[in-house]
Amino acid sequence: MSPRGTGCSAGLLLTVGWLLLAVLPSARGTNVTAAVQDAGLAHEGEGEEETENNDSETAENYAPPETEDVSNTNVVKEVEFGMCTVTCGIGVREVILTNGCPTGESKCVVRVEECRGPIDCGWGKPISESLESVRLACIHTSPINRFKYIWKLLRPDQQSIVLVNDSAILEVRRENHPLAFECDTLDNNEIVATIKFTIYTSSELQMRRSGLPVTDVALIFVLTVGVIICVFIIFLLIFIIVNWAAVKAFWGAKASTPEVQSEQSSARYKDSTSLDQLPTEMAGEDDALSEWNE
Repeated sequence: MSPRGTGCSAGLLLTVGWLLLAVLPSARGTNVTAAVQDAGLAHEGEGEEETENNDSETAENYAPPETEDVSNTNVVKEVEFGMCTVTCGIGVREVILTNGCPTGESKCVVRVEECRGPIDCGWGKPISESLESVRLACIHTSPINRFKYIWKLLRPDQQSIVLVNDSAILEVRRENHPLAFECDTLDNNEIVATIKFTIYTSSELQMRRSGLPVTDVALIFVLTVGVIICVFIIFLLIFIIVNWAAVKAFWGAKASTPEVQSEQSSARYKDSTSLDQLPTEMAGEDDALSEWNE
C-alpha cells in the first residue's frame, strides 16, 4: 500500500468519526427534549385533572339551593255543603268553599248541586184551587223534563188506577165525593219522590174556608189578651221596683192598722170586764154593812 492511499483512508476514517460524533449528540438531545416535553405534558395533564376535580368539588359544595315553584304548589281546599232546600224528595243545595277562594274571601259558593231526602213526602197541598177545579204538582227540579211522572188515582181497599197524564202538573175537576191522587217522580226508572193529594168536594171546601176565619179570630183574641196581660205585669213590676220605698211604707201602714184595731178591741174588752165586776163588789160591801148594823 502506498503512502498516498494510506493518507486517504485515514482522512476518510476521521471524517466518518466526526460525522458519527456529530449525529449521536443531536439524537440524544432530541430524545432528551422529547422526554422533557412528555414529562411537562404529563404534569400539565395532572394539573388540569386536579383543577377539574377541585372545580367539581367546589361546585358540589357550593351548589345553589333549589327554588320551589310556587305556581305548582297545591292549595288545600276545604268544602262544606249547605242545607238542602227540601226535607223529602229532591232539591238543591250549595257547595261552599271555605278555604282557597279566588278573591280571598272566607267563603264562596262553588256550585249548586242536587240533593235528596226521604222518598215519601206524605200529603201535599195543591198549587192552586177553586170551587170547580184543582191543580196538583209532582215533586221535581229544573229541568222539569228530566224526570218521568206517574199519576195514580187512589181507591180505598182497591188497586190504584194509573192515569194517562204523564206531565208534572195535573188539573182535576171536583166531584161529588172526595178524591185522592198520588204522583211518583222517577229518575232513570227509579222512584226518587212520591206525594199524595186529597181533593175535597165544593161543599167541604166551603165549610173548611168558613171555619178558618172563626179559628183565626179566636186565636188572635187569645194572643192579644195574653200580650196585654204580660205587658201589664211587666209595667207593674217596673213600678214596684222604682217606687219600692213608697210601696214598703204603704204595706207597713196596712200591716200596722190591724194591730192598732186589735189593741183597741182588747182595751175595750178590759174596760167592759172591769165595769161588770164593780156592781158585784158594791153588793158585797152592802151586805157586810147590813150584817154589822145588826
